[in-house]
Amino acid sequence: MKTQRPTLEAVAARAGVGRGTASRVVNGSGRVSQESTAAVLRAVEELGYVPNSAARALVRQRNDTVAFVAAVTDDRGFWEDPFYSPLVRGATAVLAAEGIQLLLAIAQSQQQHAQLNAFLSSRHVDGVLLSSLHEGDPLPALLDASAVPTVLVGAPSGYTPAFGVDVDNETGAHHAAQHLIDRGRHRIAVITGPLGIQASADRWNGFRSALAEAGLTPGPVAHGDFTRDSGSEAMRQLLAGGGEMDALFAANDLMAAGALDVLRAAGRRVPDDVAVVGFDDTWVAAATDPPLTSIHQPLEEMGREAARLMLARIRQDDIPEPRVLFEPRLVVRESA
Repeated sequence: MKTQRPTLEAVAARAGVGRGTASRVVNGSGRVSQESTAAVLRAVEELGYVPNSAARALVRQRNDTVAFVAAVTDDRGFWEDPFYSPLVRGATAVLAAEGIQLLLAIAQSQQQHAQLNAFLSSRHVDGVLLSSLHEGDPLPALLDASAVPTVLVGAPSGYTPAFGVDVDNETGAHHAAQHLIDRGRHRIAVITGPLGIQASADRWNGFRSALAEAGLTPGPVAHGDFTRDSGSEAMRQLLAGGGEMDALFAANDLMAAGALDVLRAAGRRVPDDVAVVGFDDTWVAAATDPPLTSIHQPLEEMGREAARLMLARIRQDDIPEPRVLFEPRLVVRESA
């Protein structure tokens, strides 16, 4: 014989309160006295009551799910890039403490973008954390039009998010260039990230401003897409171009690691012949040969802050600082 599942009415009767009071306690909404709350929670435990998640979501107009969306040109970029894991770890810790699941989504092809846009704008999630968006991506505007709370980690070029977290990329790249200049390097090459991402443009601008202040002309430039392979290819282009260089700034650690591979194969000693600085200070920086000098950004704390902003948006709290900018710092290792 099938055992009947305890109902909310049974919980209310056991607790000696009305159904509405029991519902507010179970759903965590509205003010209920401590005495009534304790009675309801005791009844829930005694009866073994389990809320119907679908019904609760309908009542609360909540799904208890937030999506983390990374727009990448190659899905390997998400799984291999050490940039994402600390962000996700930080965001997950904050959201899980509130009973909210983090859903990972990767938008690669145009079709995947369209499918994801439709899914997210239909409010299947309570909010969306967006990262690695390129210039012209329609997703932020679509989510705004659908009133889906969004928080950006970084931003596409030319777009200022209403709510977001980032590191001061321009200052970080300025630190990188200044460190190389202070080491007596004057012919400094650059591997930029994709300039459709604001972080890449800011790092390029910060690097150039440091050279201008020192009265130096920028060295040869190549462009990558934040992957290790693109760093290797960019370094091959720089060497084939014949431009003299005694230093290299790569706009992230993975591209710097790819560049180190090519420099080693070409017989260029690091840092004796070419000093190298990266950006992010992920685990990759400590694992290269030689270990990589890099600009640190606190990725896990950035993920936590993005999740805190998201929770505030979901709750419709006042947010005095809707955009949070973290300070970068230089971590010196053997490459420069």
